[in-house]
Amino acid sequence: QVRLVESGGGLVQAGGSLSLSCAASGLTFSTTTMGWFRQAPGKEREFLASISWKGFNTFYADSVKGRFTISRDNAKYMVFLQMNSLNLEDTAVYYCAGATDYGLSSRAERYDVWGQGTQVTVSS
Repeated sequence: QVRLVESGGGLVQAGGSLSLSCAASGLTFSTTTMGWFRQAPGKEREFLASISWKGFNTFYADSVKGRFTISRDNAKYMVFLQMNSLNLEDTAVYYCAGATDYGLSSRAERYDVWGQGTQVTVSS
């Protein structure tokens, strides 16, 4: 069974940092492009970052570039999102996603495996 499980969400003060993790199972992780998305209440799902198979290439949304860092550990079937300088607008449910047939992409429809999401809340 293909599965992605996010962890690491929680409550953090504005200006703080948080690190999200995503554990993958049931898929050929080393040949799956991985990405992070988020969805705030009343808003559409938003692309954040994507990382290539071996982690050599990354792609970020302008809204998080310079603040968020995506990385992966293929030996552990894990992908991570380090989030720094968080602000109130970063409050959302964060999703890990895998694209088994595409390279780096910001398009949600190219990701065919999704986690259940983890809540991140930034307080003032």
